[in-house]
Amino acid sequence: MQRTIELNNDIAEIPQLSAFIDSFAEEAGLDFSLTMSLNLAMEEAVVNVMEYAYPEGTVGKVNISASAEGDDVEFVISDSGTAFDPTAKDEVNIDLGVEDRQIGGLGIHLVRNIMDDIKYERKDGKNILTLYKNKNNVINDLV
Repeated sequence: MQRTIELNNDIAEIPQLSAFIDSFAEEAGLDFSLTMSLNLAMEEAVVNVMEYAYPEGTVGKVNISASAEGDDVEFVISDSGTAFDPTAKDEVNIDLGVEDRQIGGLGIHLVRNIMDDIKYERKDGKNILTLYKNKNNVINDLV
């Protein structure tokens, strides 16, 4: 099973992303808890693309595909914006107090903790972020 959606780089379109994931998850037979976690991970990843991939004032596209086969779920987020590898970001030290922590990085931290694997590649002028989840793997503490 595979589904796709294309959004503009406008966070006002995030409700469309949530509806897309909810519909996909229902069709794939995913439970409510996993669906909520996938929504959170995907929103974090897609909002980062919407906010940072394209220069301010530039209209760009974000393509999302979702597929499910057996127990495996895969999401692919692609855009033709500025090259950026979120997987290269250092892990956030969540043990530090807010005042001692660097700004940013919590979104990718959440994505890393929800998903089982994340891969990034730059191919043909596109950022391609692939997120994998086995629906049987329990999601541990997010922070």
